[in-house]
Amino acid sequence: MKRILLLVFSLLILSACNFETKKISSEEVLDQESKALNWKEVDEYPAFEDCRQETELSGAKECFETKVAQNIYAYLARQQPVVTESIDDTLVIYLEISKQGKPEIDSIASMDTILTRQLPKIEEWLYQSIDSLPKIYPASKRGIPVSTVFKMPVVIKAE
Repeated sequence: MKRILLLVFSLLILSACNFETKKISSEEVLDQESKALNWKEVDEYPAFEDCRQETELSGAKECFETKVAQNIYAYLARQQPVVTESIDDTLVIYLEISKQGKPEIDSIASMDTILTRQLPKIEEWLYQSIDSLPKIYPASKRGIPVSTVFKMPVVIKAE
């Protein structure tokens, strides 16, 4: 009986040695996950309170961009600029929304000399219009707030 028990016990120990478990560190899991994620796309776009009910990504993006454009144009219209030449120009604003939902102009491209001569305060007005935006909920990726940058054209027409 002791021999059988010893034989069974020996077999158990030898078979247990053949089982290998591979430990994966949390850094390795994070690395594998981050490689699998597409960081160029977000799960939710930044949103104003009015746009939060929009569930489709394209609709949410359109709602957000429309509200930003409306705010910029309304702010510029309140400035009542006086020009001596007609202006029909398009600026490109790179607008960054931080993880905290704070909007900031990253850069302004395509600023024409005629535009800056006719409207010397245009850049200042653009910055002020972005500062006056209502509360923005940041974009998110897998439930985590992330920064995003939008390329927004702004058409300037004056006569």
